[in-house]
Amino acid sequence: MAACITRAHGAAIGADLDMTIAVPPTPVRVDGHQQLDYEVLLTNRSGQRLTLEAFAVLDGRDGQPIAQLSGKALEQHAVILDAAPAPSSTGSSTLSTAPLAPLEPGQRAVVFMDVPLPARARIETIRHRIGYRLAGARAAAQVTSAPQMLPRTRPSLLAPPLRGGPWVAIHKADWPRGHRRVFYRVDGHARLPGRFAIDWVKLDAHGRFAADDADLAQSWFGYGADVLAVANARVAAVRDGMDEPVRISRRTHHAPADDAGNYVALQLADGRYAFYEHLRKGSIRVAVNERVRTGQVIAALGFSGESTGPHLHFHVADANAPLGGEGLPFGIHAFERLGRYDDIARLGQPWLPANSDIARRDEWPASNTVVRFADDPATDSGR
Repeated sequence: MAACITRAHGAAIGADLDMTIAVPPTPVRVDGHQQLDYEVLLTNRSGQRLTLEAFAVLDGRDGQPIAQLSGKALEQHAVILDAAPAPSSTGSSTLSTAPLAPLEPGQRAVVFMDVPLPARARIETIRHRIGYRLAGARAAAQVTSAPQMLPRTRPSLLAPPLRGGPWVAIHKADWPRGHRRVFYRVDGHARLPGRFAIDWVKLDAHGRFAADDADLAQSWFGYGADVLAVANARVAAVRDGMDEPVRISRRTHHAPADDAGNYVALQLADGRYAFYEHLRKGSIRVAVNERVRTGQVIAALGFSGESTGPHLHFHVADANAPLGGEGLPFGIHAFERLGRYDDIARLGQPWLPANSDIARRDEWPASNTVVRFADDPATDSGR
């Protein structure tokens, strides 16, 4: 049995499934190739228990598969999304997720897609094909979406938010509590601000992140490092004054509204917003509506808010709110790729060195890549 979903963006309607893509997938350059990073929300409208069995992304022109998921791979890339988060007096809360299982009527699943695009193919539209089985049905069913045009807008291309290095770009799409999989409900709307967020942690030449007592925040190599404006921009928001624990072991958990700690948001020329979070108390040097220039020092890296250790959280979004915007892709004009960590649990030990293609331009650093920025990023900002 086959059906066709009529719309791919917004609410896509089929006999048994609704499909929603909240943010159109915009290609971003990663390690020399174009990549799509986005989510597909599937809602069971059948009135029966429904089991997802297969998911594929197709070239909208000829129907050739670009990515396919089934079995364990589908389980690793999909979760059930809780539609009823605990109420919060602050107007924001974290939506809970659960491992993929058969969907009850009305229940929702999210499929997280990270799709490298074929190097020699010109992909302008994509389709989605979903295989599923209804409870008691003898045969599996299949639905295919209408073509969806990939946006022609480009990711924001920015100067580095820090100088020198080494810095490790900590993010990974399949971490259950990583940025990519944490949805927030703000004023009644679900958002995924950390879709492309990176946590920057400074290392030494041996991969260590702290000297002597790693439980002491000030022992971390990145603590107090200058945080830089990534573009000529307007300061859109500032929050300062949140205290930091002296020791990592004394950190406490915060309400979602305070997760960012002390932060600065810059409004970029393309209308998007760049967020710098977990800044050191009292270090912010800019005020709302002030104009900043590329490479200008705006604050210092700190340990405020919901943080497991001193680092700079950086992301770009479509709204001036740390949790209330959708995360958008960005690229960094220039950096050196020194290597990477296959397993971030090895942080504190030497990384795997890069053997080639060290100089990178206009890319979003890949998962757990170790990089070095220019000592004066404003001189190599691509402007």
